[in-house]
Amino acid sequence: MLIDSHCHLDRLKLDQYDGDLDRAVQAARDAGVERMLCIGIDMDNAGAVVDIASRYDDVFASVGVHPLEKDKPEPSLEQLVHLASDNHVVAIGETGLDYYYSKDNIPTQQQRFITHLEAARQCSLPVIIHTRDAREDTLALLDEHADQECSGVLHCFTESWDMAKAAMDMNFYISVSGIVTFRNADALRDVVRKMPMDRLLIETDSPYLAPVPHRGKSNEPKYLPDVARFVASLKGVSEETLIQKTAENFFKLFSLAS
Repeated sequence: MLIDSHCHLDRLKLDQYDGDLDRAVQAARDAGVERMLCIGIDMDNAGAVVDIASRYDDVFASVGVHPLEKDKPEPSLEQLVHLASDNHVVAIGETGLDYYYSKDNIPTQQQRFITHLEAARQCSLPVIIHTRDAREDTLALLDEHADQECSGVLHCFTESWDMAKAAMDMNFYISVSGIVTFRNADALRDVVRKMPMDRLLIETDSPYLAPVPHRGKSNEPKYLPDVARFVASLKGVSEETLIQKTAENFFKLFSLAS
């Protein structure tokens, strides 16, 4: 079962589908994608992602506020727990730390991350983590605040093998996006080759980061087979094996989706 573990269906560019999300979802199904996790990024779109998940039996939702979101009210622990009570929600996030694009609000990012980790703990849900150029702080906060039994995933991973291993040692998963197909992604490819199969997920992060051979286009879940095929080749396994194993990992992590 081919599963897109991280996509933003509420942000897809739907021009070629005459604005019809139903057609984009069907295009993903036609490409073999059987499940999709639609990710929340702020309090404003929480309702949208839950609504999308309620419309499609093969779509699930997460709720959370991205670390780069600014100039909006901070989510409270109570708000996150309430949003996560919807039966279409299978995870908290995405949340985390991003020091690459924003270093002027690090304390705010850290407190927001802690709030999400506590919400995940209270709800017994996994957490979806965005991390960039914040290795030490991300790992330190996970070690201190994360519920390692429920664990979570470092999505769209682009960091080092040392960080991946440290996260896996805390029972977290690593998700690989179309970035792995990019010409300048040799370091990431080396990390993926080392990854144990039982900690690996795949995603599109659509509408961003379209994989080769679709670079320059708006990304969609229907392009996930290109990611799966490429990662399988890196791992030296068949595409069918890669798809089966990442599906097993998905349902193990996001148990409510099963």
